[in-house]
Amino acid sequence: MANIQQATLGGGCFWCLESAFNTVDGVELAVSAYAGGQTQDPTYESVCSGQTGHAEVVRVNFDADKLSYREVLEIFFALHNPTQLNRQGNDVGTQYRSAIFYHDEQQKAAAEEIIQEISDEEIWPDPVVTEVTELNNYFQAEDYHQDYFSNNPQNQYCNMVVAPKLAKFKKTFASRLKSV
Repeated sequence: MANIQQATLGGGCFWCLESAFNTVDGVELAVSAYAGGQTQDPTYESVCSGQTGHAEVVRVNFDADKLSYREVLEIFFALHNPTQLNRQGNDVGTQYRSAIFYHDEQQKAAAEEIIQEISDEEIWPDPVVTEVTELNNYFQAEDYHQDYFSNNPQNQYCNMVVAPKLAKFKKTFASRLKSV
Protein backbone atom coordinates (compact mmCIF):
# COMPACT_ATOMS: atom_id res chain seq x y z
CA MET A 1 0.00 0.00 0.00
CA ALA A 2 1.30 3.45 -0.94
CA ASN A 3 2.34 5.93 1.76
CA ILE A 4 0.62 8.99 0.26
CA GLN A 5 1.49 12.36 1.77
CA GLN A 6 0.83 15.92 0.64
CA ALA A 7 2.89 19.03 0.09
CA THR A 8 1.38 22.41 -0.76
CA LEU A 9 3.76 24.78 -2.53
CA GLY A 10 3.59 28.21 -4.16
CA GLY A 11 6.26 29.22 -6.64
CA GLY A 12 4.74 31.54 -9.20
CA CYS A 13 2.20 30.40 -11.74
CA PHE A 14 0.73 27.06 -10.71
CA TRP A 15 0.74 25.77 -14.29
CA CYS A 16 4.55 25.53 -14.22
CA LEU A 17 4.78 23.67 -10.92
CA GLU A 18 1.88 21.35 -11.69
CA SER A 19 3.21 20.33 -15.11
CA ALA A 20 6.66 19.54 -13.68
CA PHE A 21 5.54 17.67 -10.57
CA ASN A 22 3.14 15.49 -12.57
CA THR A 23 6.15 14.06 -14.44
CA VAL A 24 8.04 13.02 -11.27
CA ASP A 25 8.21 9.37 -10.28
CA GLY A 26 6.52 9.01 -6.91
CA VAL A 27 4.06 11.85 -7.48
CA GLU A 28 0.55 10.48 -7.63
CA LEU A 29 -1.00 13.78 -8.67
CA ALA A 30 -0.25 17.49 -8.58
CA VAL A 31 -3.27 19.79 -8.43
CA SER A 32 -3.51 23.54 -9.02
CA ALA A 33 -5.09 25.38 -6.10
CA TYR A 34 -5.13 28.50 -3.94
CA ALA A 35 -3.97 28.80 -0.31
CA GLY A 36 -3.10 31.27 2.39
CA GLY A 37 -5.69 33.97 1.83
CA GLN A 38 -8.65 35.28 3.72
CA THR A 39 -11.38 34.82 1.08
CA GLN A 40 -13.53 31.71 1.17
CA ASP A 41 -13.85 29.83 -2.13
CA PRO A 42 -11.87 32.29 -4.27
CA THR A 43 -11.96 32.36 -8.05
CA TYR A 44 -8.99 32.69 -10.39
CA GLU A 45 -10.05 36.24 -11.22
CA SER A 46 -10.29 37.25 -7.55
CA VAL A 47 -6.91 35.68 -6.74
CA CYS A 48 -5.31 37.45 -9.72
CA SER A 49 -6.67 40.76 -8.43
CA GLY A 50 -4.33 40.39 -5.45
CA GLN A 51 -7.18 41.18 -3.06
CA THR A 52 -7.80 37.69 -1.59
CA GLY A 53 -4.38 37.10 -0.05
CA HIS A 54 -4.18 33.67 -1.68
CA ALA A 55 -1.14 32.31 -3.47
CA GLU A 56 -1.37 30.14 -6.54
CA VAL A 57 -0.18 26.78 -5.23
CA VAL A 58 0.19 23.18 -6.21
CA ARG A 59 -0.85 20.38 -3.90
CA VAL A 60 1.53 17.49 -4.54
CA ASN A 61 0.23 14.05 -3.53
CA PHE A 62 3.31 11.85 -3.35
CA ASP A 63 4.26 8.35 -2.25
CA ALA A 64 6.72 8.93 0.58
CA ASP A 65 8.13 5.43 0.05
CA LYS A 66 9.34 6.56 -3.40
CA LEU A 67 9.90 10.28 -2.91
CA SER A 68 10.66 12.03 0.37
CA TYR A 69 9.24 15.38 1.42
CA ARG A 70 12.82 16.67 1.34
CA GLU A 71 13.11 15.61 -2.33
CA VAL A 72 9.79 17.33 -3.09
CA LEU A 73 11.25 20.53 -1.62
CA GLU A 74 14.50 20.13 -3.59
CA ILE A 75 12.47 19.90 -6.80
CA PHE A 76 10.35 22.88 -5.72
CA PHE A 77 13.41 25.06 -5.17
CA ALA A 78 14.82 24.03 -8.56
CA LEU A 79 11.59 25.07 -10.29
CA HIS A 80 11.47 28.71 -9.23
CA ASN A 81 13.52 31.62 -7.93
CA PRO A 82 12.91 31.76 -4.18
CA THR A 83 14.56 35.18 -3.87
CA GLN A 84 11.91 37.13 -5.79
CA LEU A 85 9.41 38.68 -3.41
CA ASN A 86 5.83 38.42 -4.65
CA ARG A 87 6.79 37.57 -8.20
CA GLN A 88 8.26 35.05 -10.60
CA GLY A 89 9.65 36.67 -13.71
CA ASN A 90 6.94 38.81 -15.30
CA ASP A 91 4.22 37.40 -13.00
CA VAL A 92 3.93 40.03 -10.27
CA GLY A 93 1.74 40.06 -7.16
CA THR A 94 1.35 38.33 -3.83
CA GLN A 95 -0.47 35.47 -5.57
CA TYR A 96 2.90 34.52 -7.15
CA ARG A 97 4.88 34.49 -3.90
CA SER A 98 7.28 31.73 -2.99
CA ALA A 99 5.60 29.78 -0.20
CA ILE A 100 5.61 26.45 1.56
CA PHE A 101 2.32 25.73 3.29
CA TYR A 102 3.20 23.01 5.77
CA HIS A 103 0.75 20.30 6.85
CA ASP A 104 2.49 19.39 10.13
CA GLU A 105 5.43 20.33 12.32
CA GLN A 106 7.77 17.86 10.57
CA GLN A 107 7.13 19.59 7.25
CA LYS A 108 7.70 22.99 8.87
CA ALA A 109 11.04 21.85 10.29
CA ALA A 110 12.12 20.33 6.96
CA ALA A 111 11.19 23.52 5.10
CA GLU A 112 13.07 25.75 7.52
CA GLU A 113 16.09 23.42 7.37
CA ILE A 114 16.35 23.41 3.57
CA ILE A 115 15.90 27.20 3.40
CA GLN A 116 18.72 27.59 5.92
CA GLU A 117 20.94 25.26 3.89
CA ILE A 118 20.22 27.15 0.66
CA SER A 119 21.03 30.41 2.44
CA ASP A 120 24.20 29.06 4.06
CA GLU A 121 25.45 27.66 0.75
CA GLU A 122 24.71 30.98 -0.99
CA ILE A 123 23.12 29.18 -3.93
CA TRP A 124 21.33 32.41 -4.83
CA PRO A 125 22.99 35.84 -4.80
CA ASP A 126 19.99 37.33 -2.96
CA PRO A 127 18.27 36.20 0.25
CA VAL A 128 15.60 33.49 0.09
CA VAL A 129 12.17 35.05 0.74
CA THR A 130 10.11 31.85 0.69
CA GLU A 131 7.46 32.04 3.39
CA VAL A 132 6.84 28.99 5.57
CA THR A 133 3.25 29.08 6.77
CA GLU A 134 0.78 26.58 8.18
CA LEU A 135 -1.68 25.53 5.49
CA ASN A 136 -4.92 27.47 5.70
CA ASN A 137 -7.78 28.38 3.41
CA TYR A 138 -6.91 25.82 0.76
CA PHE A 139 -9.20 25.65 -2.27
CA GLN A 140 -8.71 23.62 -5.43
CA ALA A 141 -8.56 25.80 -8.54
CA GLU A 142 -11.19 25.62 -11.24
CA ASP A 143 -11.22 22.50 -13.43
CA TYR A 144 -9.84 24.33 -16.47
CA HIS A 145 -6.59 24.99 -14.55
CA GLN A 146 -5.94 21.29 -13.93
CA ASP A 147 -3.32 19.87 -16.31
CA TYR A 148 -3.47 23.24 -18.06
CA PHE A 149 -0.17 22.97 -19.90
CA SER A 150 -1.03 19.61 -21.48
CA ASN A 151 -4.55 20.72 -22.36
CA ASN A 152 -3.54 24.09 -23.84
CA PRO A 153 -0.40 23.60 -25.95
CA GLN A 154 -1.34 26.56 -28.16
CA ASN A 155 -1.46 29.01 -25.24
CA GLN A 156 1.19 31.73 -25.67
CA TYR A 157 2.13 31.78 -21.96
CA CYS A 158 2.58 28.01 -22.03
CA ASN A 159 4.81 28.22 -25.11
CA MET A 160 6.94 31.09 -23.84
CA VAL A 161 7.16 30.34 -20.09
CA VAL A 162 5.97 26.86 -19.13
CA ALA A 163 7.49 24.85 -22.01
CA PRO A 164 11.09 26.11 -21.59
CA LYS A 165 10.92 25.73 -17.80
CA LEU A 166 9.55 22.19 -18.15
CA ALA A 167 12.20 21.24 -20.73
CA LYS A 168 14.99 22.46 -18.44
CA PHE A 169 13.42 20.65 -15.50
CA LYS A 170 13.16 17.37 -17.42
CA LYS A 171 16.81 17.60 -18.45
CA THR A 172 17.98 18.37 -14.90
CA PHE A 173 15.79 15.74 -13.22
CA ALA A 174 15.82 13.06 -15.95
CA SER A 175 16.56 10.32 -13.44
CA ARG A 176 13.52 11.29 -11.33
CA LEU A 177 10.92 11.21 -14.12
CA LYS A 178 8.14 8.68 -14.55
CA SER A 179 8.67 6.01 -17.20
CA VAL A 180 6.62 6.66 -20.28
